[in-house]
Amino acid sequence: MLPESSPRIYTDVSVDPFVRGFLHRPASPTGQGLVLTHGAGSNCQAPLLLALAANFAAAGFLVLRCDLPFRQDRSYGPPAPYDGKRDRAGLKNAVTALKSMTAGPVFLGGHSYGGRQSSMVCAEQKEGEPPLAAGLLLLSYPLHPPRKPAQLRTQHFFNLHTPALFVEGTRDPFSTIDELEQALKLIPARTKLLTVEGAGHDLGFKGKAKRPELPPSVLTEFRAFFAV
Repeated sequence: MLPESSPRIYTDVSVDPFVRGFLHRPASPTGQGLVLTHGAGSNCQAPLLLALAANFAAAGFLVLRCDLPFRQDRSYGPPAPYDGKRDRAGLKNAVTALKSMTAGPVFLGGHSYGGRQSSMVCAEQKEGEPPLAAGLLLLSYPLHPPRKPAQLRTQHFFNLHTPALFVEGTRDPFSTIDELEQALKLIPARTKLLTVEGAGHDLGFKGKAKRPELPPSVLTEFRAFFAV
């Protein structure tokens, strides 16, 4: 059993978009932080995010699970095309908030749409700016819509200079492993791909179903890749 990380409600209304989520404070902090966010049809209470947050907090990370602005505005339904810019601003505010609470590197991660927006906000940084995040954890990156492999979501990959760990199921309809491996070649930063055999887009965390071995495996790969 993992030690109880005692997540607490966290809200910062001093910024726009404001930050809303749950903060996991580790019993033995290492000074490192991780912001985690959700996919288009979910929120920060997603079972996958809960499991990952618990594992990372047990390893000493200060973890903020946060709702994207579109989910703050609407309790259900997917984001609209115009939501992306505001969602990225919300992620930037969440990372800034976590940096004020810990002295070490802060990482940014998300599932599906949340991961895509996380990668985009890092790719939007201008040359000479300090990096927003020390690295990215991208879970089930939605490379293209299901059954539409020509509609690639890789335009920003050429400008992504933040190291990124991708976690992808071998049965994900949003990307085959081969497709993702080819796409990662477009990214100038260091990347690594962790494949999850037999998992779909939910990485085995749909409803009450869980893959208890996945979060520890992701944590191990994360620490090895980022040397933390």
